[in-house]
Amino acid sequence: MIEIKEQSNFSLPLMKQANGSSPDEVVAEELADFWKVDDMLTFENIGFSHTVKEIKYLVCADCEMGPVGYHDIPSKKSYVALSRVKHV
Repeated sequence: MIEIKEQSNFSLPLMKQANGSSPDEVVAEELADFWKVDDMLTFENIGFSHTVKEIKYLVCADCEMGPVGYHDIPSKKSYVALSRVKHV
């Protein structure tokens, strides 16, 4: 099931980081509006990053742009940022 979910803000790294920046210098933005996806198998073309704390970042599997959202490992729910994707 997919639904629009407003939740507390989540800090998602910017899709483009400065050249030469280290992993400790990640610039992020606070986002609040997400699609909540109950089952990760719902996705047709999403890649998952390595685990960072208790989340995995979601990226486009074709072009590897992202993150477009995140997967919360404890709840097994995925969240796609509305501002990071185009719905047609």
